[in-house]
Parts: sequence; C-alpha cells; structure tokens
Amino acid sequence: MTLPEGVERRSIAGDQRLATRGEPVYGEPTADGWRAWDARRSKLGAMLEREMDTGLAGGDGVLYLGAASGTTVSHVADFAGPTYAVEFAPRPARDLLAVAANRDRLFPLLKDARTPDTYAHVVESDLDAIFQDVATRGQAQVALENRQFLSDDGRLVAAIKARSEDVTAEPADVFEAVLAELETGYEVLSTERLEPFHDDHLGVVARPK
Repeated sequence: MTLPEGVERRSIAGDQRLATRGEPVYGEPTADGWRAWDARRSKLGAMLEREMDTGLAGGDGVLYLGAASGTTVSHVADFAGPTYAVEFAPRPARDLLAVAANRDRLFPLLKDARTPDTYAHVVESDLDAIFQDVATRGQAQVALENRQFLSDDGRLVAAIKARSEDVTAEPADVFEAVLAELETGYEVLSTERLEPFHDDHLGVVARPK
C-alpha cells in the first residue's frame, strides 16, 4: 500500500510510527517536526495501519464529516489541500478552531453533516475525497447527501460505527445493511474491520456511481 504523500513511517519514541509534519495537537510524540499518528485515536489512521488503499493523495481537497475536536483532521490537513471540517457539537468545535489556528488549509464549519445544504455555499465542488466519521444513525444517508461535493473520480473514505446505527444488532448485520444503502449511490471498492484499533467499526472506500 502506498501512503499519501506527506504521510510517512518515522522512528518516533523508539517505534516506527505513521506520522505527518505539523504542530502537535493531542499530546502525540514528535521527532524532527514529524508527529505520530495514533491509530487508536483515529479511524483513518487505523485504516492506513490496516493497509487499506484509501486513494488519498497529498494536496487533495477534502471534506471531513465529523471532525470532533480535530485529532484526525489535523493530520489530514497536514498533508492534504483545502480541508473543510464539519462538526455539529459546539464544545469540540471550539477545540477544532484552536487546531485550525496554525493550519491555513483547515476550515472548521459548525454545521450538521446531515444537512449539507447549510454549508454548500462554503464548500467547493469536485473535491478529491470525503472522509466520514459521524456518530449518528443513518451513516449511509449522510454519505449519499454529501456525494454532491465529490468529483466523478473522487473517493469516499468512511468509518462506519455499528453501535451508532443499532446498539442491539450484530455489527456484521449492521454493516451489511449500511453497505446496501450506500451502494445506491456509490461503488464500494474495499472494506475492512478496524479491530484491534477500534471495535465494531468498518472502514469503507468507495467512489460515486
């Protein structure tokens, strides 16, 4: 698997770690300007550790859905181009603003990923990638609603949370149902469970139909 340009494996704190160049955000160890990317705190980091071909590349324009306090999106903004970070909850959004203060390619948006019409006037179209990590029921619908921002050859890279869809159902059944809905608008290219980094999560890479 080829890592995106700007993401490397570096020797940090005695271990070979995924890393990006940038200001530290969450207490992660650093070395020579590189900051370790902790896969146990990042679904995208886990997908890279699981050697999924995300299709992400250095300089990509990215829409990030579910940015929370900025742990993962800070790494994305280190290697990507313009990165639009959507977060619904005000408290983590305040942390996200602080993360963006020294990242001029990161644009925080206090919006709901389920209603993309509220930020369509801000986010450019024909983006290279959407990364989605939202803790809500209807994760496939969120991806379908935001498909409008992707270029024809863009990628959806999503972390599907089984417990956010249904806390009582078997995760495998939840994933099957989410993928079936997702396939109404996307071609699924690959999937991978994210254990041992994240329980009951499925990494998905897809492209718009």
